[in-house]
Amino acid sequence: MDMLDRDGLTERQFLEQYQDRDYERPSVAADMVIFTVTDAEEYNYRKLPDKELRILLIRRGGHPFLGKWALPGGFVRPNETTEQAAARELHEETGVRDVYLEQLYTFSDIGRDPRTRVISCSYMALVDSDQLQLKAGDDADEAVWFKITYRLLRERKAMTEGGYSKTQEYELRLKAGQEEFTAVVERTVTAGSTWAGTDYTIVSNEGLAFDHAKIIACAVERLRGKVNYTDIALNLMPDLFTLTELQQVYEVILDKDLLKAAFRRKVADLVVETEQYTENAGHRPSRLYRRNLNEA
Repeated sequence: MDMLDRDGLTERQFLEQYQDRDYERPSVAADMVIFTVTDAEEYNYRKLPDKELRILLIRRGGHPFLGKWALPGGFVRPNETTEQAAARELHEETGVRDVYLEQLYTFSDIGRDPRTRVISCSYMALVDSDQLQLKAGDDADEAVWFKITYRLLRERKAMTEGGYSKTQEYELRLKAGQEEFTAVVERTVTAGSTWAGTDYTIVSNEGLAFDHAKIIACAVERLRGKVNYTDIALNLMPDLFTLTELQQVYEVILDKDLLKAAFRRKVADLVVETEQYTENAGHRPSRLYRRNLNEA
């Protein structure tokens, strides 16, 4: 027997008379923070090149924020999930599929998009730079990899009623050729005995569209956090690599130098040595390693 609601309707009768126009439906977008690690432009064949952490940005070719730089992304189509939309956008912008992709956060501040109410379901992707084939979408002038740095400027802590708060101010700097701009993002963590929360606020912003400085800051924090206790950094590596190259990737993500011996102990179970060595590198050949898929 079908259950009746308070109005005496079965589920079928309720659905037949349901009016979806009774509720405002915000637009939903999938925005992508796509990370890769590349060699620095200055190169000396006698030593390993320095590494740079980069993200993909798109120069907007239409309003709003015409000419500003934005994360790749787009509106979710009626026949796809947000994850499917993110994977589609990733392939359209970079030409790659089947790479590391995880949901980052949902950004839903009122007024974050001047066109209408838009909720952004953001994603983080990690891509080996050797696989990439850049192309800008229909609403973009160009797609460019920007070197990214994200550094702490100042920090303050305070006790609150029932807990504490910690506010950190970070400088987000993005550079590609002659293009260079910064944003300052404030990250505030509040916590009590049974709860905790993190908020991001844009303090200043030179060249990024929408609230994308906030999304990028959130992604860097996520990447740095997970690199300490997972094998996530290996998603940025080619099939074969040296331990020194892997350490460089960890260091460029964390923005700090690591002790060689401690690092090698840390990753010992994450990699497997091969019988292959580097060739024509301008220095003594180094053993090549691959990801330990048993630990993935």
